[in-house]
Amino acid sequence: MKKNLIVPELSLPEKILWTASAVCVTVLFCLVPQKNPLTLIATIVGVTSLLFTAKGHVSGQFLQLVFCVLYAIVALGFKYYGEAITYMGMTFPSDLFAAIVWLKNPSKKGKTEVRMAHLTPKKSAVAISVSAAATVIFYFILKMLNTANLEISTVSVATSMAASVLTIMRVPYYALAYTANDIVLIIMWIMASIENPVYVPMIFNFVIFLVNDLYGFFSWKKLRRIQEEGENTLGDE
Repeated sequence: MKKNLIVPELSLPEKILWTASAVCVTVLFCLVPQKNPLTLIATIVGVTSLLFTAKGHVSGQFLQLVFCVLYAIVALGFKYYGEAITYMGMTFPSDLFAAIVWLKNPSKKGKTEVRMAHLTPKKSAVAISVSAAATVIFYFILKMLNTANLEISTVSVATSMAASVLTIMRVPYYALAYTANDIVLIIMWIMASIENPVYVPMIFNFVIFLVNDLYGFFSWKKLRRIQEEGENTLGDE
């Protein structure tokens, strides 16, 4: 098996980031009187997927598929139908498609790091159009299902769809879209936790996701620069 085919090499700061994230969510989980083990499992899987994705490693997309399933189950528990439908009906297939696209666009032959691209005006227009269309469609679906906190659930759809499209496009701004989505979800789960404290870990889940997504943005900018410098070097030989 080729080296790093499944798990990317992590730098010391990245290992510290993952460890700190895992420890924080585990401690918070233990402090909450009412516990739902799936929230902890989903968070650990989610944090790992974000870090792998920040490395441009395709395994991050496959872990995201697992997170989608776990998160949808947790969301259904609070009747956040919007989150469950969004993740299974939109994010899951988008991440699956992104994984396929990433596999077909490696930075170099035999590598699992995706070849990163730039965000062009045309790509921006496509991302905005697709996100807007998905938001309108899902708004009426969620309304028919009497989704809790409909308005903010709809905003979550918009930011999540934008993030998914940008991930498929292989541009660093996918991470900023996910950061916006994290903020929306933090608000959503605060509202849920007011009614049931068992969901408190989900708040900190997305706080930690926010930190990891911000790291992902800067990591991709750096990795893309390295890729382009490598291509220029080869071109000069």
